[in-house]
Amino acid sequence: MEKSKGPRTEPCGTPTDRGRGEEVVCEWETLNVQSVRCLTAGAQNSVLQDQEKLSKKDMSYVAMTASCVLMEKFPISPMLKIVKSVFYTEWPNESRDKCVPKVIEFLSYDTDVVAYVFLLLLVLSSTTITFLIGIFIFFRNTPVVRANNRNLSFIILVSLKLSLLCIFLFIGKPVDITCMLRHVSFGIIFTVVLSSILAKTIIVCIAFKSTTPGSSWRKWLGVKLPNSIVMILSSLQVLNAIFWLLFSPPFQELDMDSYPGKITIQCNEGSRLAFYVMLGYMGFLAAVSLILAFMVRKLPDIYNEAKHITFSMLVFFSVWICAIPAYLSSKGKHTVSVEVFAILASGNGIMVCIFLPKLWNILAKSEMKKRQLLEK
Repeated sequence: MEKSKGPRTEPCGTPTDRGRGEEVVCEWETLNVQSVRCLTAGAQNSVLQDQEKLSKKDMSYVAMTASCVLMEKFPISPMLKIVKSVFYTEWPNESRDKCVPKVIEFLSYDTDVVAYVFLLLLVLSSTTITFLIGIFIFFRNTPVVRANNRNLSFIILVSLKLSLLCIFLFIGKPVDITCMLRHVSFGIIFTVVLSSILAKTIIVCIAFKSTTPGSSWRKWLGVKLPNSIVMILSSLQVLNAIFWLLFSPPFQELDMDSYPGKITIQCNEGSRLAFYVMLGYMGFLAAVSLILAFMVRKLPDIYNEAKHITFSMLVFFSVWICAIPAYLSSKGKHTVSVEVFAILASGNGIMVCIFLPKLWNILAKSEMKKRQLLEK
């Protein structure tokens, strides 16, 4: 753009503004222009209050009587600080002669097809888990269901369904309450899933150690030990969530700088430490389950779930190892999409690896019994 000898006036705002003779001063310089900011009249006062700090050149970008201020953001530190400190929700149009509202962006059913894809996958997953719960209740007295503590199986299935339903907190316009609930609720519920899986694995280890006559491990068999493991391990995540919400809770955040002309409504985690403690603790539980299940995967028992638990934990780690770098490198609604994908993939991975083989055994053995009865 050609350099002019001095500032020139251009109309700014609506035709009504022009009718009142309100103008804005725009000086086109040969400096490198990074972006254009459109400030409202309220922001004008914020700029004018600091006019003593600005040089004479900088002051040429401010119109004293305009209701809308167009200004170029140059790499001049005083001006840059003032422009960035102003809350702005408008942006100049293509001809740069009036202010238009910025586009509001978040993961929504109205504008994002991927939201409906997530919703469809969520419905299918929840329906499948509900079907599994019904099958397990109907065949609750069979050896396949009773093996490895059926109460833990029901806890895992119910917790998996609740963790998947947390996806509804991620889709839609973020507000303070949904920002506080989305990570905290998912973290606590999914920790219950991982704690139950770890309790299952520990029970498998104890069961095989107690097979020898006079083994002292037999006193640990029963419902008290797995229930205690789940409660203790889950309570640690609950404590982290309580401290998180008390001292630095997540909140709604407006990102106005990442995308020109857009305001991204997103959730700020508040305490990054608490957020990574939540993820790290879940990773720790999954790692311990993986190691123990891998150690006892080849023990001779038709009802040994260790092999299935090993595969489910491998799926869990594969999903989150890929998701965390994508989460850190993305912004706005793309970050939310990564989180929702990770929740769906890890939850469905655990369901498929652990419970579909049990479902096959239940239905196959039931069919075999029916055939035997018919043959008799």
